Amino acid sequence: MRKLSIKRNSCRLCDSRNLKIVLPLGLSPVSEKYSNEKTLLENIDNVPLDLYFCMDCFHVQLLDVVDPEYLWSDYTFLTSNNPNLINHFNDLCNRYISYHQLEKNDFVLDIGSNDGTLLKCFKDLGYLNILGVEPSEEISAKAVSNDLPTINKFFNKETAAEIITRYGKAKLITANNVFAHIDNLREIAESIKILLADDGIFVFEVSYLLDVVDKTLIGTIFHEHLSYHSILALRPFLKSVGLEITRIERGPEQGGSIVVYAQLVGGNKKIDSSVKDLIDLEMNRGLNKPKPIKEMFIKLESLKEELHKLFANIKSDGKSIAGFGAARAGTTLLSYFEVGREIDFLVDDNTAKHNKYSPGDQIKVFPVSEIYNTKPDYILILAWLYTDKIVKNHRKFIEKGGKFISILPELKVIS
Repeated sequence: MRKLSIKRNSCRLCDSRNLKIVLPLGLSPVSEKYSNEKTLLENIDNVPLDLYFCMDCFHVQLLDVVDPEYLWSDYTFLTSNNPNLINHFNDLCNRYISYHQLEKNDFVLDIGSNDGTLLKCFKDLGYLNILGVEPSEEISAKAVSNDLPTINKFFNKETAAEIITRYGKAKLITANNVFAHIDNLREIAESIKILLADDGIFVFEVSYLLDVVDKTLIGTIFHEHLSYHSILALRPFLKSVGLEITRIERGPEQGGSIVVYAQLVGGNKKIDSSVKDLIDLEMNRGLNKPKPIKEMFIKLESLKEELHKLFANIKSDGKSIAGFGAARAGTTLLSYFEVGREIDFLVDDNTAKHNKYSPGDQIKVFPVSEIYNTKPDYILILAWLYTDKIVKNHRKFIEKGGKFISILPELKVIS
């Protein structure tokens, strides 16, 4: 059996070894690794999905790190497949330009650029001096085929040096939903600092720890997300590599996110009041202590018990249960709640997942139309972010006597 991960023994922000486990979610399959008929019987390690709290800098993180080459190979998530993300990136693009008064010939670099959706927003507005860095070979090739310049590499100091030589320093560096994915964050932050023009801005978006805790967002926890960010931990870390936070914006993405703007220490942007406001809020909510995350685990254990009772009643009545959603969150939910063996099949809109099998439980994935062909009695919503949309779009399923089960933020049967 292939060894998929290593376990680090220090905080990835401050290198402290004073770490406490706060959310023990146990072993879980790697979320995006759906099998086909040929690979169905391959034995693949499950990897711990336990969250740790750094007692020195307050950073919340996974210590078990999946081999990046394995994690990002055959990666299927495309930003351009999600209309909500396209709209969001268009909005972010305009916000970045407005905040930084970006000129049309300024160099814009996007780290973890996926299929170039954000870069396309800049290109459509006339910004042609753009470049993406994307580790997935298949996805970066798609970006290049759409005339969006992309380097197929992991971002590190070596890649940064190559970019400076070929393109110069960047006026704007973006990293949307990737700053949580990187194990060696110090090297990445130092590389960004080297690449940033003296009057440049680095902007990144990540899931926000306060929202994860407040809303019990277990669906945001999977092996790609190594870090669960708070400003309390981020600000001193960025300062230690020569970057300072100038502004923070909260948003609804991923159940709750932050967009963080940073410049070289002593740069020309004033520090916005949003920075102090969020630090004060985090202190008031106790994010400088393990307690809020431990309390989240107590809620999850209670929810797990409720779900097991509900499933036992459904199965004792001889009823069937399908699952809606074959994305990353679904793997975590099925693994932690230990209900995969009760799910008859999965449905998903993503054609790349059809006729494949889920990680771990190996549940077959069908098009959404299958719920009307097979007519399950219940559907467990694993695509938790889209619960309202799924229920609205499939009123016909309910009208014919079907019921949806929503897990987050509380257990509900929708009929």
